[in-house]
Amino acid sequence: MITLKKSDYEKILAHARAGLPAEACGLIAGTVENGSKIVRKVYLLTNTDHSNEHFTIDPKEHLSAIKDMRTMGIVPLGNWHSHPESPSRPSEEDKRLAYDPNASYMILSLMNEKPVLNSFHIEGGTSVKEELIITD
Repeated sequence: MITLKKSDYEKILAHARAGLPAEACGLIAGTVENGSKIVRKVYLLTNTDHSNEHFTIDPKEHLSAIKDMRTMGIVPLGNWHSHPESPSRPSEEDKRLAYDPNASYMILSLMNEKPVLNSFHIEGGTSVKEELIITD
């Protein structure tokens, strides 16, 4: 299970919409309590590919985010990215590039009027949807 504050969801959504037509991306960080992940901070990063089909996180921004996490005493929980024109599920490329079996991979679909955010555990090319709770 992974928990995300509504205000952080809204930050992700705004960043993704601002990045259209390209995919937007970032990191999620927080704590793990009793096996559940709690997102404490969302990082809005630059997609250096500027593509609507894939993303690459800016390496300098990635390093800066990791340093910030250490300062705050939180840990990396995974990443997020948007799918401007496809559903909220991992593409074959997403599965191939998912190198950390402990990470959560959040995908925000903007293909329809109502955005859809899901989180996935990806390991060995197989994805399993995680329970995602958005709280006030």
